[in-house]
Amino acid sequence: MFRFARIENVWLKNTFTHWFVKTYQVNLSEARREQVEDYKHFNDFFTRSLKSSARPIASSAIICPVDGTVSQVGNINNTQILQAKGRDYSVDQLLANDPRSAEFINGFFTTIYLSPKDYHRIHMPYDGKLVSMDYIPGDLFSVNQQTAQNVDNLFARNERVVCYFETQFGLCAFVLVGAIFVGSMQTVWQGQINPPYKKQVQHFDYQDQDIQLKKGEELGRFNMGSTIIMLSPNQDNPFNLSALEVVRMGQALV
Repeated sequence: MFRFARIENVWLKNTFTHWFVKTYQVNLSEARREQVEDYKHFNDFFTRSLKSSARPIASSAIICPVDGTVSQVGNINNTQILQAKGRDYSVDQLLANDPRSAEFINGFFTTIYLSPKDYHRIHMPYDGKLVSMDYIPGDLFSVNQQTAQNVDNLFARNERVVCYFETQFGLCAFVLVGAIFVGSMQTVWQGQINPPYKKQVQHFDYQDQDIQLKKGEELGRFNMGSTIIMLSPNQDNPFNLSALEVVRMGQALV
């Protein structure tokens, strides 16, 4: 699927992309390039940029980083994060037993699912200084609501990238979770992280670099659809969200 999404054959990419737009009811009027024919290949379309007016950035301290649907949101119960009714998983599992997991005991989380029709660039929800990043290998289960209700530890089993930021709220973790077909993710500071796919956790340390990102700036993108999970170290800033709510990048969360 990774290779298919980069085929530049004009007839093939245009035919498939037109089918995709119609099937998933993609709103191309928001995109900087409104015509399917203006994209180099399907992945170019899938990771399309939007017009500057399409997603105004709210003035609140924390904004929504993506377009999508809220899977779950709420307090972390000691170390347990709600995946779906009757299914929890631990912060330790999600972060591959990183010692910093302890920072999020009794913290706060939200999980947002990006459907195929959604805008697939990811933006900073707050001002932050990048501390480190971990690539964690894993499976590529689908991450839709039905799968979340039936697969134990789904988000802690799928391939993922964890970004740690120092913020005004303390150390925050931002998790990009891969999904079915291809888990390809990239960030603005590292470029494409996968593929190539690795068999072991890869750690990237940025403490000696001054990588600062402002609220609303692009953080990265999914080269196919997936899920993001935001972890906060405390419950002082609960998000004004509810499960199954449709959200848009830039809207106020607090």
